[in-house]
Amino acid sequence: MSVKGVVLGGGCFWCMEAVFQLVDGVVSVEPGYSGGHLQNPSYEDVCTDKTGHAEVVMVKFDDSIVDLSGILEVFFSSHDPTSLNKQGGDIGTQYRSAIFYLEDEQLPVIESYVNHLIEEKKYRKPIVTQIEKLDKFYPAEDYHHNYFKNNPEKGYCRLVIQPKVEKVKNKLSVGKIKLKL
Repeated sequence: MSVKGVVLGGGCFWCMEAVFQLVDGVVSVEPGYSGGHLQNPSYEDVCTDKTGHAEVVMVKFDDSIVDLSGILEVFFSSHDPTSLNKQGGDIGTQYRSAIFYLEDEQLPVIESYVNHLIEEKKYRKPIVTQIEKLDKFYPAEDYHHNYFKNNPEKGYCRLVIQPKVEKVKNKLSVGKIKLKL
């Protein structure tokens, strides 16, 4: 098993975590914060929109089952990369579209994938996804981990996360990405 990692921000980390937990080959998904200037931020700090941090997930995946391009396919299928600092009703820089790569050799794969999306005109508006090397990843507080699995009856889970999970399941069920059933 060859485990790789990438940190992704695509809006609410509860949504991103729930989506990536579906993907065969994903070993772990950890919500957290990256891209800002405040050390060891709390959820409350990040929610002020003054820390520069994005809500992100650290996705670790078995490269022999799903490669980085597959992870990027899930990522771009699960949020709007043309929406600047906003995903649905979640507004602020903490909800920006972002890819924080861990290894230099990941950058050409990421750039090639984004360029392919642009060439194929997958989106009507420009892609605004921030791409940069990971500086720091700060794990989110324990109560954010497995939020959807642990709170399926909560309003946000039923109204926002569940429909997003279903949408991604439908999109990916016809492609090369295998889902955990």
